[in-house]
Amino acid sequence: KTKIMMKLVVVASMVAGAAAFAPAQVSKNSVATNMAFEDALGAQAPLGFFDPLGLVADGDQEKFDRLRYVEIKHGRICQLAFLGQIVTRAGIHLPGDIDMSGHSFASYPDGWAAISGPDAISGAGLAQIVAFIGALELGVMKDITGGEFVGDFRNDSIDFGWDTFDEETKLQKRAVELNNGRAAQLGILGLMMHEQVGGTFPIIGAM
Repeated sequence: KTKIMMKLVVVASMVAGAAAFAPAQVSKNSVATNMAFEDALGAQAPLGFFDPLGLVADGDQEKFDRLRYVEIKHGRICQLAFLGQIVTRAGIHLPGDIDMSGHSFASYPDGWAAISGPDAISGAGLAQIVAFIGALELGVMKDITGGEFVGDFRNDSIDFGWDTFDEETKLQKRAVELNNGRAAQLGILGLMMHEQVGGTFPIIGAM
């Protein structure tokens, strides 16, 4: 009986070892989901369709459009933020005063220090900025009339010649905006981190 048991253990071990090296079974639903978005705008080399967290693993088009909308909006904000960092650190500021007390725009520090720290703008000034951004978010920067694509905020009033482009050019320009937004999100995050670390960088200067 002992020999039989030993043989069974050996066989079971061999089977388990073989199973460990067997190819994993991929469900047809998973493959179909990846196929659903693999040609979507932004699925570009070298990563292609990249969803490591499986946020759209269920193939829900509405969820995908919502996440794309958020990605585009955050990308646009970060492009402005990164550009603002470069411009103000180059010594370029708005002319005139920022408040009725006579404080000029140039009198405040650059970057995060402008809103947090001993030399930051006042709480009332920060509240006005937040209120202005909220007004843009709720009433201006949104698709009201039903845009041509996710993130289209023209609302039948602003065009800048978009309708004169062919479909290939439109896709190319949208892809450029998407990629620039992705780069800007990483860029502004890096600048915010280096503001705390310190140092000097090309173009941007001292942090």
